Formats: sequence, structure tokens, C-alpha cells
Amino acid sequence: MAFDLPELPYGRDGLVPHISEDTLNFHHGKHHNAYVTNLNKLIDGTDHENASLEEIINAAAADPSKAGLFNNAAQVWNHTFYWHSMKPGGGGKPTGKIADLIDRDFGSYDAFATQFKAAGGGQFGSGWAWLVLKDGKLAITKTPNAETPVTEAGVTPLLTMDVWEHAYYLDYQNSRPNYMASFLDNLVNWDFANQNLADAS
Repeated sequence: MAFDLPELPYGRDGLVPHISEDTLNFHHGKHHNAYVTNLNKLIDGTDHENASLEEIINAAAADPSKAGLFNNAAQVWNHTFYWHSMKPGGGGKPTGKIADLIDRDFGSYDAFATQFKAAGGGQFGSGWAWLVLKDGKLAITKTPNAETPVTEAGVTPLLTMDVWEHAYYLDYQNSRPNYMASFLDNLVNWDFANQNLADAS
């Protein structure tokens, strides 16, 4: 079963002015699409041909000889999750259960935002910052390259922020801090986080 490039949950211009249509044309239309194309070539005629994306990621993560398969499968998953972690008119302080848990586990939204940006800014080179649910509590983590919390038992991803340069370079050049601030202030989709939290319970 071949995988398809998932549609964006908004138009290519849906995140303007915070993320440009040009960025989404390249990031979704070129980068994400290349991972899908490569993944389909790698699974064609193999035992993974009819597996789910999560099954492929976990099987490949356990086998160093399948690094290429892991990288492409994980990047398909990570990017799809990232698109849903943003929405037009998003950003700002959360509401609902995620807001209560952020206050409980980080002390305040401002403390969460500081730690989340520190994770994204502290990821050397390419990678991801994540808000996850682990052992019943919220936690912030970061992963390099294509690494993903999908491979961690007992961890549920709630949100992610892509900090690969191609996620922001056309709009923010080398200023990852400005991109991360804009992500939290204008883009983050707290409804998605609340839905992932509800699905985990």
C-alpha cells in the first residue's frame, strides 16, 4: 500500500504572514513530498509494503541497517503532525485541559513557552521540539534529524515545532528565535493538542 502526500489542513496561504506560501510550497510540496516518494520506493515489494507508518517507524528504528527507511518514514509522520500543530489564527495561551496541565506541570504558560523555545533553540542543527505526555505528565523534549517520540513507549506526542532550517529560512532567514516566537504567538494549534490529550486518556 503506497503512501500519499497528506493534504495540508489549510491552504498554502493559510499561515500568512507568519509562514509564507513560498515556504509551504517548498516545505510541503517538495520536502515532505520527497519523503513520501522515497518511502514508497523503499517499501515496494518488502515486508513493510502493507504496514502502517507507525509500524514501519518502529521496525526500522530497531534495525541500524534500515536507517534510510526510518528517516523517510519518520519524516513523513513528523511533518504530517507538524502541519496539524499549527492553524490560521492560532497561537497565544491555551485553553481547555492542556492549559490546566501546563499550569500544573510547568508552573505557568510563560514558563512553558520559555522551556519550549529553549528546547527548539538548543537543538543543534536540524530537528524538532515536542510537547508530549509521559507518565501522566506533560514534558518538553527535542529530537535530532528524523527522530520522533513515536518510538518511545509510554510517550504521546501532543505538539511539535519543526526547527529544520527549511521550515523557516525563507521567512526568518537565520533567526530561529523569531520563528519560534511566532510559532507560539501566532500559529500553535491548541485544539490539536487538546484532541491528542483526549485521545490518550
